[in-house]
Formats: sequence, structure tokens, C-alpha cells
Amino acid sequence: MSVSTAVSYTDEATGQVDIKEQYLESLTLIERLHRQLLDVIKDELDRTGQGDVNSVQALLLFNIGDSELTAGELRTRGHYLGSNVSYNLKKLVEAGYIHHERSELDRRSVRVRLTEKGRQVWKLVAALYDRHISAITEIGVLADDDLGAINKVLQQIERFWADQIRYRL
Repeated sequence: MSVSTAVSYTDEATGQVDIKEQYLESLTLIERLHRQLLDVIKDELDRTGQGDVNSVQALLLFNIGDSELTAGELRTRGHYLGSNVSYNLKKLVEAGYIHHERSELDRRSVRVRLTEKGRQVWKLVAALYDRHISAITEIGVLADDDLGAINKVLQQIERFWADQIRYRL
């Protein structure tokens, strides 16, 4: 990747790369990036006067998009990272961002989809992402293949963690 860092991961005595330091820094970066994304979305909501929805809810609306999903599907598909998805869905229904309807097959299950008001927030986040993509491309923050390489590595970590849970490794 073209991004350089001033952090050294090489043990001066042995000349070996310290994988533990790299792993722990990666974990910290993943957490920090998610929080920073929420801050960027909050800033955009504030600038556009969308005070009745928070950044977690806006990201949830963006991830629902054109789909019609249950709360469980939002979690299993990775569209929602928090533990309180039901609370946020309830708040979004009350505020008119999401329409909910009981499933005909399983009355316990509720399917959700965006209302027109929810689609407006989706458009706001989509436009924000489009501006980011344009800026990354214009400024040259990343080389052409950097995002692909980053995604590949993150998918490998995701698969590793899923296997740790699935196979109790």
C-alpha cells in the first residue's frame, strides 16, 4: 500500500517483525475508523439540519437501502454493528423513517423498509460517500489498487474471527 507510517514493528535485537504489535494496532484502527465514520456522518447530519436522527441510525438507514429486512437479517448481514438494533428501529419507526410490518409467515418477525423520509437520509449518506470517493480519487489519497488490497485483508480477518467463533478455536 502507498500509505506510509512512522511506526516500527521490527524488534531491533532480532530483526523480526512484531506481529502482536501490528495485530493490536490493526484492532485499534478498525475500532477508531468505525467511530470516526460515525463522527463524519454526524457532522453531515448536523450541517444539513437532520437533528432527529443520529449517525448510527443514519448508517442503519443507508444499509437498509432498497431492501426489506428483519432486525435479525440486519445483524446477520452485517448491516448493524450494535446490540440495540430493536431500539434504533423502534425510534426510526416512531420518527417516520422506517415502515414496519409483521411477517405473514412468522407473526413474531417484523419486516422493515425505508419510508420516503428514510430515503432522504439514505440519499444524504450516499452523497457523502460519493464526495469521499471523488476526493480520494482526485487527491490521490490511495493508489488504484489500495482499497482492493485493504478489503481483501479485512475479509481475511473477518473470516478468521468467524472461524474462531464457529469452530471454537
